[in-house]
Amino acid sequence: MTTSAWWVVNGARDRDWVCGTAPTAAVRDFHRSLPGYAPTRLAPLPGLARTAGVARMFAKDESNRLGLPAFKALGASWAIHRALLDRAPAGPVTVVTATDGNHGRAVARFARQFGHRAAVFVPDGVHPTAVQAIRDEGADVTHVPGDYDAAVRRAAQTAGPDTILVQDMGWGGYEQVPGWIVDGYTTLFAELDEQLREHGLTHPDVLVVPAGVGSLLQAALTHYRSGPAPHGTAVLSVEPRSAACVLASVAAGHPVTVATGVTSMAGLNCGTVSSLAWPCISRGLDACVAVDEDAAAGAAATSPATASTPARAAPPPSPGCMPSATGPRSASPRPAPWR
Repeated sequence: MTTSAWWVVNGARDRDWVCGTAPTAAVRDFHRSLPGYAPTRLAPLPGLARTAGVARMFAKDESNRLGLPAFKALGASWAIHRALLDRAPAGPVTVVTATDGNHGRAVARFARQFGHRAAVFVPDGVHPTAVQAIRDEGADVTHVPGDYDAAVRRAAQTAGPDTILVQDMGWGGYEQVPGWIVDGYTTLFAELDEQLREHGLTHPDVLVVPAGVGSLLQAALTHYRSGPAPHGTAVLSVEPRSAACVLASVAAGHPVTVATGVTSMAGLNCGTVSSLAWPCISRGLDACVAVDEDAAAGAAATSPATASTPARAAPPPSPGCMPSATGPRSASPRPAPWR
């Protein structure tokens, strides 16, 4: 499915809406206890800032997070930790998930690091290199013919007394673990706040967040729409045009499932918004953008993570790079040059 519009303003945005705060301090203390933890860098993008007509632009470079090439390590590690705390000690378990890339590798890494097994289900379209990276973490990998949603259904069907499902999207009856994943991502935004303060800034004027099922987007909205957060940050989601489930749902005013195809932005190739994320998205998101393959390739070429992140994993913004901008904004959205 290719969306007919490349951007949508959220008409349901409620500027009086405030969401509950996340357990940021406890999550960050946990991450600090992990071997290899360090805040990822905030990279200035002066050339892109000049092109966009803003005072300053930065990218949160997530291409090396706890030894993995994506922010997914934050959510997977915290969710597995919390899920294991709720179980009576009974020997090793199998941590199960579906993935289109980085989430599955992170689940496999931390399941092994915490002394457990991992079983990962992958849909069509996941690059063989990404599949091998998951296997290299010690996981059993099963290919599921079909799209990401099909792989999620298959993973959910494996639930049993000796398994823990750690999926990064929620649905009716399954929202606690995805909530822990969202909580895990709050470390990223706590770091971002501290790094912006080092540049004399209290908050970004615009935050651009890549959206698959919407869990990272939910974490961003939870952070910037909670009571203690500074006001004034507009949040913009970005997705592939071939898998723009957030944009389609915002345009419709309710969650919709879109058909997906093959995209270089494989980590964002999701057709259904997480039920847990949707209430935050519907009331807290300002606007959505969908980009095509040429735009993704062009953005990857200018990404601060280009040297260490394959182009196929770097849409604008890439899953490893999250731009934030400060200063004057352009007057109004314009048609994309590739249309």
